[in-house]
Amino acid sequence: MDGYLLLHGTIVTVDGQRRIIGDGALAISGTRIVDIGSSDRLVARHPGKRVLDCRGKMIIPGLIDAHGHAGHSLIRSVAADTNALWMHIVTPMYYHYVTRDYWYADGLVSGLERLCAGVTTSASIITSMPRSDDPAFAINHARAYSELGLREIICVGPAGLPWPQSVTRWESGKPERHAVSFEEMIEGAESVIETLNGTSEGRIKVFLTPFTIVPSVEPSNASTPDWAVKLTENDRMQARRIRETARKWGVRIHSDAFAGQIRMAWQDKENALLGSDVHLQHCWGISHEEIDILAETGTHVTHAPPGRSTPIMEMMARGVPVAITSDGAAPSRHFDMFQIARSAQSTQHILHNHDRYILPPGKIFEMITIDAAKAIGMDDEIGSLEIGKKADIVVIDMRKPHLTPNWMPVHRLVHQVLGSDVDTVFVNGKILMEDGIVLTADMHEALAFGEAEAKALMERAGLQAHMHEPGWGQLQRTFTEPVAPPFPPQV
Repeated sequence: MDGYLLLHGTIVTVDGQRRIIGDGALAISGTRIVDIGSSDRLVARHPGKRVLDCRGKMIIPGLIDAHGHAGHSLIRSVAADTNALWMHIVTPMYYHYVTRDYWYADGLVSGLERLCAGVTTSASIITSMPRSDDPAFAINHARAYSELGLREIICVGPAGLPWPQSVTRWESGKPERHAVSFEEMIEGAESVIETLNGTSEGRIKVFLTPFTIVPSVEPSNASTPDWAVKLTENDRMQARRIRETARKWGVRIHSDAFAGQIRMAWQDKENALLGSDVHLQHCWGISHEEIDILAETGTHVTHAPPGRSTPIMEMMARGVPVAITSDGAAPSRHFDMFQIARSAQSTQHILHNHDRYILPPGKIFEMITIDAAKAIGMDDEIGSLEIGKKADIVVIDMRKPHLTPNWMPVHRLVHQVLGSDVDTVFVNGKILMEDGIVLTADMHEALAFGEAEAKALMERAGLQAHMHEPGWGQLQRTFTEPVAPPFPPQV
C-alpha cells in the first residue's frame, strides 16, 4: 500500500489562493502531499492508497508554535500567583535542580500535549533563560519529540548576564556546582547543533538562541529610552559571536526582544541580531522607530497573547511579518494553538482597537500556520496544504455539539474548535494519531514518567512538603527572599 488518501473532508488549504475545498481529497506518498482536489477526481487517480474517510471532518495544515519553552510542562502552576517574580523563582529551579532525565520526560509530556492538539512543529527553548552548558538536556528533549514523530526546533544559546553563570549538575546523583563562561555556553550550543540539526529525517532542527538580543538591559520587559542608550562591550561581543556561530553552522537565530533593544541592536549594523534569518518573540512596547527597523531588516516577529503592549497592527501595517505563539506552558498556559489564536484575536479586538474587523478569522489562522512557517524559514515545506509540501496534516472531527452546524469553516476553526477536537495527525507522511489515539507512544506510561520526574524536581529543590499548598506561598518565600539576579540558590 503506497501512502494515504484522505476523502470527503472539508480542506482548508491556506495555499496561495486560500482555497477551501468541500468534499475534498488529499493524497500522500512518502513524506509529501502528491495530489489535492475533489474526492471524485482523486479517488480514481489513487487506487492503491489506504483510504481515510473524512466525512464530517476538516483537513487543515499542521499547526506551528514558533516559540515555546522546554521544561515548562513539568512546572506548570508553580509560582502562578506571583507573576512579577516568576522568572526569579523558576530560573534557579532550571539552573540548579533539573536532571538529564527531566528533559526527556518534559519532551514526552509537552510533545504529547502538542500532538493531541494538532501542533506538528514547535520551537522549544531549553529552560526560560536558555541553558546550553550540558548538551544532553537538549538532546534528551529532542529524543522525545523524535520518538513521537513530531518536528521540533531546539533553541540553545548563551544565558543572560552576568557571565559566567552558576549552574548545578546532578550526573553523579549529587549536586555539583559549576561556573559556566560565555564561550562554554557557545561551545555547548555548537555541540547541540552538531549532534541534532537535521536529524530524524530532517524533523529536528536547532536554532541559536541568546536570551535577548541586547543582554545589558532589562531582559523581560521594555526599557525606557533613558536606560536603553548605548551598546556595551558585552552586547557587541554577544552579537558578534552569535553571528559568527550561526554562519559557521548555517542555522537561524531566535531570541526575545523588548522596547529599546531593537534600537540599540541596530547601532551595530554588521552584527545586529536582526534580519530575515531571525525571529524575535514579544517586542513589547517597541517604538515606531523600532518598527521601522524591523521592517527595513525583514525581521520576523512572534507574539503570545495577551502581550498588551505589543503593537501588532502597527507592525503588520509596516509589513513586518507576525505569527502567534504559545510562549510555553508555564505558569498557567497551554499548547492549544486554537485557543491561543482566539485569545490573540480577542485581545486586539477588545483591549486595543474596539474593532471586530481587525485580524479576521482567516488572518488569525494564517498566523498559526503559513505565517508561523515563514517565521522559522520553513514556508517552502510546511504551513499549507499544497502539492509537493511535507505531509504535515491535521484532521478535525466536526461532529461535535459546539461545532454544529458544520459551515463557515475558517470561522469555526478560530471561534470554536479546540485542540481536543483533533482526530488524526500526520507528520512527514506518517500517521502519529488516529481517531484520537496516539500511535507512537504509550500515553499513560509517558505521563506517569513525567509525573515522577516533576515530583523528583520538587524533592531536589526541597519543596515536596509544599506541593499541595493552594497558593505556593512557601515556594515564593523559599526562592525570592534571599536571592537577587543572577538568582543562585544555595545547594
